[in-house]
Amino acid sequence: MGLGGCIILIAVGAILTFATDWDMQGVNLDLVGVIFMVVGLIGVATFSSIARRRRVVMPPSTPVVEERPHHPTQDGYHNGYGA
Repeated sequence: MGLGGCIILIAVGAILTFATDWDMQGVNLDLVGVIFMVVGLIGVATFSSIARRRRVVMPPSTPVVEERPHHPTQDGYHNGYGA
């Protein structure tokens, strides 16, 4: 279940708990709404922890060494005789 499904569960649970006054025999809609909201909150927490774990950048297991060819410069500062 993605983040959108969790938010929908929270919204449906809030509607069932706070905005309806339906009565069904054998079913407590307030309790069902609270259960939906709790499950939605658990889903949001799980989704955010997984998303945070995906963002961690792991360094490469072996160091990358780039070899660049040496090109001596012949400008006024480096004439190839030292510095």
